[in-house]
Amino acid sequence: MSSANAFSSAHRQYVQSLYRRRLKNSLDWTIRRDVWRGKAMRIRAEFEVNRNVKDARQLAQIFGQAEAKLAAWKHPDPYIAPTAPGGTKWERNTPVRLYITATPTWKLTRSNSPPRKTLMRTIHLRSTSR
Repeated sequence: MSSANAFSSAHRQYVQSLYRRRLKNSLDWTIRRDVWRGKAMRIRAEFEVNRNVKDARQLAQIFGQAEAKLAAWKHPDPYIAPTAPGGTKWERNTPVRLYITATPTWKLTRSNSPPRKTLMRTIHLRSTSR
């Protein structure tokens, strides 16, 4: 019995994902929500017609047709909200960092050696002390 529940759970998630993708795709073509609502209701009616189908082969055929329809109607330039990643306002005005720390230039060298002046002073002191 648990395997049937797992199948129905996966099946439910797939159908929900397919439904959401169809809705988002139709919203890419029609941005106005009042016009889009009619299309959303037609999409819901298409899904409701096949709600009680239990045959696995028939379900596979229905899913194949739905995926093909989704691929055929995919928008070439989908709508992205302006503030979403990839949108026109994404990271336009990033906030200024509160704490700006200056790194000494000698720390930016590849080796962890002391600054050149200190190194030269050490060499000079060693050579004069002999």
